[in-house]
Amino acid sequence: MNKLSQKSSTMNRTPRGSVLIVVIWIVLILASLILVQAHTIRVEAFAAANHVSQAKAEAVANGAIRYVFSQLGEDTNTVSYRADPYEAMRVGEGYFWILRPNLSGERDYDFGLVDEAGKINLNSDNPEELLEMLLKLPNMTAELANSIIDWQDEDEDISTGGAEGEYYLLLADPYQCKNAPLETIEEVLLIKGGTTELLYGEDTNRNGMLDWNENDGELSPPSDNSNNRLDPGFFNYVTIHSYESNTDSEGEEKINVNDPQNQSAVQELLEEVVSSDEAILIMQALRNGGLFRGGRGGSDLSMIDVYYASGMEYDDFKEISDRLTTSSGSGTVAGRINVNTAPEEVLLCLPGLEQSDVDALLRAREKAATDTSSILWVSKVLDADKARDIGQYITVESSQYSADIVAVSDDGRAFARYFVVVDVAKETPEVIYKQSLHYAGWPLDPEILETLKAGYEL
Repeated sequence: MNKLSQKSSTMNRTPRGSVLIVVIWIVLILASLILVQAHTIRVEAFAAANHVSQAKAEAVANGAIRYVFSQLGEDTNTVSYRADPYEAMRVGEGYFWILRPNLSGERDYDFGLVDEAGKINLNSDNPEELLEMLLKLPNMTAELANSIIDWQDEDEDISTGGAEGEYYLLLADPYQCKNAPLETIEEVLLIKGGTTELLYGEDTNRNGMLDWNENDGELSPPSDNSNNRLDPGFFNYVTIHSYESNTDSEGEEKINVNDPQNQSAVQELLEEVVSSDEAILIMQALRNGGLFRGGRGGSDLSMIDVYYASGMEYDDFKEISDRLTTSSGSGTVAGRINVNTAPEEVLLCLPGLEQSDVDALLRAREKAATDTSSILWVSKVLDADKARDIGQYITVESSQYSADIVAVSDDGRAFARYFVVVDVAKETPEVIYKQSLHYAGWPLDPEILETLKAGYEL
């Protein structure tokens, strides 16, 4: 073969090899693009599935709120506090729980609604009385208690250990002292002396359980003393939402026994249960007891004071007590504590009560035979002086309930958690406060999510 033929052969082979290499590169590039596109589609599919799951969880949470409305109904005295109706409830394409702190034992979850009237209202209109009760709360300090009072009052007088405008304006990030009622419990964290450690204690995820990270010292947040028990803050014992309407069970305006103009109306009411002669004697006894005089002094009296002043038989007075009041107007009365639902820690904050008194109240209200439909029942448990001392601070009526709602999609991919307060004093039940608790993480047993992700039902 001559040189010309060899050159021609080489020239023929070279382009074919180059094309093969180019084709291989093109195939590799296309394959890479396909893999990238497939990965992108897969990621988007997961994102879409998670988005759908989150929408399911949110829908379940909304369904839980409607369930709370149905449980409350028209008669809040029949509200069920048992765990059964509020644990792993199936609705739509998911489940919900209504979680509440287990104040009697931190080793088990507790479920149900919480009566806001069973707490101390931080927006009480009597600062001196409020301060005395706050100082008895678990995890409360004198500095914070006094600062809460200063934060709300309109003057610039500084309470012992408290703070007014000058303190807040001199902070590194200054702000004004509010000089108005609190709008949320978390607002306490803006007040001098307020910390998450005092407010929530070790229970930073607010599930009422002693979780592993709440019992390991400084190894993981929150900081705890690793003493094998949950040390909660005072969050579960305070509220800003409780109030009651100053009307009777029929929705009618009550008769104010402090108003001198209501004497004839009270006498007519008395004559419904006793004779006319007895009614006259009772009216005189009420006048001697300080009623029908008007003014602030009269409003300090409670229905227990009225009962003792009347000298009436317990059952006779109880029959008319729902139609009487010591407060003026047909508006609302804020901040009274429901003695039927308040926990031990709150009852101990009532003036003059000792541990033995609170124990007696708890035992009495747990007995099925005890009629707790009127605050008069405490007069059967406490001596007259102690019953009078707490009379103006207590009630047996509740209109606001809170629910810590935990909702999850049926595939376990997403959950939603909200703290809501429902007011049933309105014409129709209404959510008056809603707070997202997503930031606190999943508060229940992690195995619940694993079970759902594995395709099983609860």
